[in-house]
Amino acid sequence: MFLLRRGLAALVLVGGFVAVIRAEDPPKTREQQAAEIEKQIAELKKKLDDLKAKSASTGTGKKPLTLAEAETWRSVRGVALSPDGKWFAHRVGANEGEADLILRNTADGKETKFSGGQGFGALLFSLDSKWFAFTYASVTPKGAAPGTTRPKAKVVLVNLANGEKTEIEGAASLRFNGEAATHIVFRKVTDPPGPGAAPAHSGSDLVLRELATGTDLVLGNVADFEFDKAGAWLITVIDAAGQLGNGVHLRDMKTGAVHLIESGKAAYRGLSWNEDTTAFTVTKVTDDPGYEAKWISVIGFTDLGAKPTKTTYDPKDDKDFPKDMGITGSASWTDALDGFSFNITARKKKGEVAPAPKEMKTEAKVDPKDDGKKGKKAGPTTGGASDGAKPDLVVWHWKDDRLQPMQEKQAGTDRVVNYSAVYWTKDKKFVRLATDELKQAGLVAKQKYAIGRDSKPYEYMSYLNGKLYTDVYVIDPKTGTKTKAAEKLASLFFGGASASPSPVGTHFLYYKDGHYHVYDMTAGKGTNVTEKVGTSFVDTDDDHNFDKPATPAFGWSRDGKFVLLSDGWDIWRVSVDGSGGTSLTENGKKDGIRYRGLNQFEAEPKPGVDLTRPVYTAMYGEWTKKDGFARIDPSKPGANVLLWGDCAYGVQAKARKADTFVFSRQTSVDYPDFYIADATFKNAKKVTDANPQQKDYKWSAGTKLIEYKGVGGMKLQGALFLPADYEPGKKYPTIVYIYEKLSQNMHRYQPPSAGAIGSIYTSAGYAVLMPDITYRLNDPGVSAAECILPALDAAVASGVVDGDKIALHGHSWGGYQTAFMVTQTNRFKCAIAGAALTDLVSMYSSVYWNVGMANQPIFESSQGRFTAGYWDLQEAYIRNSPVYHAKNVNTPLLLLHNDKDGAVDFTQGVEYYNTLRRLQKPVVMLQYRGENHGLVKPENRTDYAIRMREFFDHHLMGKPAPDWWAEGVPHLKMEDHLKARPKP
Repeated sequence: MFLLRRGLAALVLVGGFVAVIRAEDPPKTREQQAAEIEKQIAELKKKLDDLKAKSASTGTGKKPLTLAEAETWRSVRGVALSPDGKWFAHRVGANEGEADLILRNTADGKETKFSGGQGFGALLFSLDSKWFAFTYASVTPKGAAPGTTRPKAKVVLVNLANGEKTEIEGAASLRFNGEAATHIVFRKVTDPPGPGAAPAHSGSDLVLRELATGTDLVLGNVADFEFDKAGAWLITVIDAAGQLGNGVHLRDMKTGAVHLIESGKAAYRGLSWNEDTTAFTVTKVTDDPGYEAKWISVIGFTDLGAKPTKTTYDPKDDKDFPKDMGITGSASWTDALDGFSFNITARKKKGEVAPAPKEMKTEAKVDPKDDGKKGKKAGPTTGGASDGAKPDLVVWHWKDDRLQPMQEKQAGTDRVVNYSAVYWTKDKKFVRLATDELKQAGLVAKQKYAIGRDSKPYEYMSYLNGKLYTDVYVIDPKTGTKTKAAEKLASLFFGGASASPSPVGTHFLYYKDGHYHVYDMTAGKGTNVTEKVGTSFVDTDDDHNFDKPATPAFGWSRDGKFVLLSDGWDIWRVSVDGSGGTSLTENGKKDGIRYRGLNQFEAEPKPGVDLTRPVYTAMYGEWTKKDGFARIDPSKPGANVLLWGDCAYGVQAKARKADTFVFSRQTSVDYPDFYIADATFKNAKKVTDANPQQKDYKWSAGTKLIEYKGVGGMKLQGALFLPADYEPGKKYPTIVYIYEKLSQNMHRYQPPSAGAIGSIYTSAGYAVLMPDITYRLNDPGVSAAECILPALDAAVASGVVDGDKIALHGHSWGGYQTAFMVTQTNRFKCAIAGAALTDLVSMYSSVYWNVGMANQPIFESSQGRFTAGYWDLQEAYIRNSPVYHAKNVNTPLLLLHNDKDGAVDFTQGVEYYNTLRRLQKPVVMLQYRGENHGLVKPENRTDYAIRMREFFDHHLMGKPAPDWWAEGVPHLKMEDHLKARPKP
């Protein structure tokens, strides 16, 4: 025992660490001395950890990632390939600051670097591959006050023959003149009108530059413009102050001759070419004294030249046009140039009060003279209400098709409903296609038919149980006659079932009762086209409460003779006459490969797939996680594999006039950089290097694929991301991140981010496990446990994961499963549950405020995976609700729940927190005021990321507990607490 005298210090060996205790007057109690020693030990441990980290960094020459790198990590923000395939351009930059614009010669690899500005922007080659242009947005200085003026944008033009660069200040959008490639046009940037001031007109200066000479021609007051595909014509729509000189000009790009083909005291809008750019339409907008909205007529032009043929349709002259309605938006020519298609909408007379929506069933009559006070009744006021005051009331009625909050959210679209229509110019006949009874209707290709879809009779129940049905009608666009073609096609509540028309406009494809059907609109007959095909088109992997969900349909053959369908593995060419089908890929189901999507890289894409030409498709190995790209050749069985590897490919594109392809490739350790290849895809050359600095940082050593069995003995997998400096045989603390199926992300590159569990954690020595979860109906939580616990066993058995140092994390649905898992097992050292559902009984009938609907359809037909409400399945709802099993929780739990969460109500987090607190369980809830389902404000995202790291480091790495976890933060000390928080 040492006797300490005043002013003297002694060194004490405690737990292997040296601590200093100093004698003071008055002497401290033993408890105070012990607390001081513990604090000093904690500080020494932290210093020791820092020294070890620095030592490790010095030893490998690499440093761990921090949140600071999230702002400096770069991404490719746009690519372009010249039509001849000889040039490749890309913009690459971080979230803030100046980007680089790099132009590369694909033959010799020579690169030219330009300042790329801030954000994204246009990258464009002329179609003769002689010129390159891009837009540049100046950088906003970091920390600049809102509204700070920054330099105007500019366009940069590069002559590819000699590398000469021209900067055009104060220019924005740009375009070359199609195949001719003799000119470039760009719009000059105009200063916005002052606060509260409406623009006097929409036109601004357009600059037309001749590329060969550099000569500029300024075209004033241009509101809209378009080139034809050949680049022979330029249409300009003029909109000047006071409508002086307004009209449409047609410029001959070869001679420079300008033809005024339409003019008037009006605004011209909605410039629209036909597909071949041989004809176009505009709308003519004029004032209508009796109505609030403008009056719109349609003008179409054909036989382009000095005196094109002009066709006009003004509904005022048409007795068949509906009263108190008008054209809205733009119009377009029919394929045969014998009609205009457009939308119409109701028009409100000036001074008229809009009627209440039918759904509100308001009985009170409204007097237009009553200053717009809807619902005001005659009679005395009560309760001392002042004259003219009205209650702030919402009436929720059980017969409402949609909840009142949803009606409020959708009031804008309810208030303005557009109906499709057509005017046949040769017949001089107006035909309305969509009506109040059939609001969704539109012309199909060739305009021989229109298709209408009606879900209204089934909408009410769809917002209760999640199952929506749709009736499909065939409409004769010459007469408006409607014929029901298909009935009760099933879909989920958020969208009606599809009816996909053929490219030739005579048939449409739909799915019903486990089979695809094709309806012949000419014969008025539907045919089951898959019953004779030797495979099933029911998605058996879909475990939601939905009967016989469909596998994907990839569209039509261009000639309309076949539909192209996936059985989940292979791509099938199925005859529309119902005679059967042929697998185009052959080996998908046999080899566990999923073929996904079809692409022909056409310079001018047309509807449908041309089966007389090669078709490209993506490949994915369900059990190997390999990724690839293949070509399906006409009259040759099977797919010709072009790319296949332990990576993920993406963003394929082809040069317009050459067999040069560009694609991206990524792994968990390789950023998705771009590569250039020829048609064989062999010897591809890497053409971007977004993050060369990655070599200076500790990064994940790669991934392992684990396998286990989940619900019902189903084979499942998980992606295990290895820590940096991984050593085989060594076990590592591990964070398990969950949602549903996640193993498909095995080759996904994860840049440092404040919003993700990924590279920052593996850089710090953590392993990260992302397991697959599947479900049994009426048991979402129990199903999750039956998948996650075997995944843990498999991960531990891999030799990578330290079974005593595992944490769990999930957000939203993953947050729910996290909150539930800690009631079922003590295997996790700690857990973080973000925006978690915690009481499925109360959640079922709460409101999904972001869209205004009840959660009931989500529970019964979507993610919840229940087959009924809690009154029929009370035990199941309780069995799967975290809050009812809170007494079992022993795992330290961090909750995130924001007060403005519009997906999972804030009360879900509060209820769980209060229950756990009542049971004296270790729990802290973070609430970021004003935030919704996820964090948007950068300061909040950063704060949450730091707290997550502190929480995991404490429980898995043995670091000191942060004060907010150990003791909490009193309300009156929050400001000081935030000031003292560590910076990223």
